[in-house]
Amino acid sequence: MRLDPRRLSLSARRIAIVIRREIRDQFRDWRIFTPIVILTVVFPSLMTFTAERMIAYVNSTGGTLDSERLAPFLMMVVGFFPISVSLALALESFVGEKERLTLEPLLATPLSDLELFVGKALASMLTPIVSSQLGILVYLGGVYAQTGWLPAPGLYLQIALLAVVQAAVMVSAAVVISSQVTSVRAANLLASFVIIPFAMLIQGLAVLMLWGELNLLWWIMLGLAAVLTGLWRMGVRLFRREELLGRELDQLDLRAGWRFFAEAFRGERRAGEGFGGWYRREVLGAVARTRLPIGVMAVVLLVGTGVGYAEAAQYRLPEALTRDVAFGDVASRFDETGISSLSGAIWIFLNNVRAIGLASLAGMASWGVLALLLLMLPLGIAGFLSGQLASFGVNGAVFFSAFVLPHGIFEIPAALIAGGAILRMSTSFLAPPPGRSIGEAWLLSVADWARIYLLVVVPLLFLAALAEAFVTPQVVVAVLGR
Repeated sequence: MRLDPRRLSLSARRIAIVIRREIRDQFRDWRIFTPIVILTVVFPSLMTFTAERMIAYVNSTGGTLDSERLAPFLMMVVGFFPISVSLALALESFVGEKERLTLEPLLATPLSDLELFVGKALASMLTPIVSSQLGILVYLGGVYAQTGWLPAPGLYLQIALLAVVQAAVMVSAAVVISSQVTSVRAANLLASFVIIPFAMLIQGLAVLMLWGELNLLWWIMLGLAAVLTGLWRMGVRLFRREELLGRELDQLDLRAGWRFFAEAFRGERRAGEGFGGWYRREVLGAVARTRLPIGVMAVVLLVGTGVGYAEAAQYRLPEALTRDVAFGDVASRFDETGISSLSGAIWIFLNNVRAIGLASLAGMASWGVLALLLLMLPLGIAGFLSGQLASFGVNGAVFFSAFVLPHGIFEIPAALIAGGAILRMSTSFLAPPPGRSIGEAWLLSVADWARIYLLVVVPLLFLAALAEAFVTPQVVVAVLGR
């Protein structure tokens, strides 16, 4: 299906007209404008008082907490809250006007679909971005008046840009939701898919800021920029003005959805074809369609292993523990755990199956990000231990080969293929195939994931469990046993 160039025409002047109209409408509604003003002016003052009390309390109990660690986190919180409230503006950008019967005149204008979408999205971003930046400035003014502290220019730039990127991603997701639903109520319900991932992100950012790992913020902003690019691509691809008024009711037909999924899972039926032919065409074909996400997963696993090895030089384990791992009686420890048995193999297999399943659920809730982190963790730990043992004369490559590769020849491909399928499933709605809705595109990717998980990943994990229980201990004892 070719895109109509007239639908994608772009004029800065006409986009500016849409932005002016939207901003004028936003300032007319005091129910939205008043909470934003309160969070921009009053909330930063409250955060200033909270920071002072928190530092005094922690220091009085014998702990150590200073403004250099706490202030960046509170700056981020102050910048985030106006964005979360302003999300209502984006959620109502299209469907709200449809309910107020003000959308038809706008659709009748000579604006292209792209100009209409871009104008609405930029106008919805402007208010939360400005309010978040003003909130940060008000907070810094209060902190400076009480303590004389001001952030370094680089730190201020980090926090300010982080607020801008967060606002852009959240608002873009809300605008896409508003253009695809039929009621404000449905838009508000779907807003949880925007709020929950960012609430999890804020918790992770809090840990990084309180630990002082501020350099990682640049990588997080880079990831958010990639998500923003995907959301804009999705919005431009899906937005059709003729469909805005054509949708009358959001329906959730679970029975029809199950039938669609079951047919997609079975795939095409061919007369006289056995299971082997079906497996090659449908299952291995699904793996082939996932080759790009699998490549991304391979890079992630390599990076995770390298980061774990590099971090070993900075975070040293106790010397006695490291020497015991490197030079202790490895064979006796395997005997004590009972891992070299059938029950041990079953435990390993079930644990790995459960881990992949949880990674799949986490991936769906985080656009694949949490799945990547969970799947890279085992190799990151292996790389970390290799770096630790290297300081005691044990070759890191030898340790990695002994402890990981005997069962890793099955488990690593399973992680690669499973991670690729999860990533494809989690991002399938960003660019649905022509003629498919978002739900159909997602169900097709879920069917591919189910085929890959049940018929490729689970068998590989079973072989990996047998190897880890009966082969890896023998290799480890031969290489490191004393």
